[in-house]
Amino acid sequence: MIAVIAMVIPMLLMLMFSLFESPELFASPLEFFTTAPSFSNYVDIFVTDTFGRYFANSLFIATVVTIGNVLLGSMSGYAFARYEFKGKKLLFASVMGLMMVPHQVIMIPLYRMMVAFDWINTFWALIIPGVLAPFAIFLMRQYIKALPSDMEDAARIDGAGELYIFFRIVLPLCKPVITVLAIYTFLGSWNAFLYPFLFTSLPEMRTLPVGLAYYIGRQSIDWGHLMAGASISALPVLILFLLFSKKIIEGLTAGALKE
Repeated sequence: MIAVIAMVIPMLLMLMFSLFESPELFASPLEFFTTAPSFSNYVDIFVTDTFGRYFANSLFIATVVTIGNVLLGSMSGYAFARYEFKGKKLLFASVMGLMMVPHQVIMIPLYRMMVAFDWINTFWALIIPGVLAPFAIFLMRQYIKALPSDMEDAARIDGAGELYIFFRIVLPLCKPVITVLAIYTFLGSWNAFLYPFLFTSLPEMRTLPVGLAYYIGRQSIDWGHLMAGASISALPVLILFLLFSKKIIEGLTAGALKE
């Protein structure tokens, strides 16, 4: 209960600050209860700023990155788990090694690559670097490797192709871990700041975290508008948690109990 209260209080304060035009001017916390709340901050960020575009950009990028990680991560993990090919161990070791490399280390070469491709201020620069994360390959490989291969062997005997086996047999068995991967990938992409900040300079290409950063600078930390924007940014995260919290627990538990 103490941990829940510690996490809920900041969210309540964020919502409370967003409902007042100048909460930083309140001399006493009691003024929050004596001043009439207003939704003017929410109206302002959509009318006077391109906050709606930031939201749409973040939603589109996070969705595409999530689909890419689920699909490509599943296929790569399946290949590592089921097939034998030359250089398999070395290739998987390189995937594991990439998981240990901080994003800041590849920041400059990746930026030069985006410039060379002429992808600055495009969705390509915001999607391609994250469309297949090493963690997705590792997670799917570990889960698929623990699954029995009897159904796959039976399907091959019946003449089923590899793509049919993958999409009709393997993927349905991976629903718990796919749910976990999709949620964590979506949240990671939704909250990403470094690469969207580096690869965009036009207002219409910014994502929510980048938009909030610029918004703070323009408004000299206008807490009312900032908290309104932060509340909107947190909305998809809260919805995902409310809808799929049980699935997250089931997926992690299922992966932990596999032998």
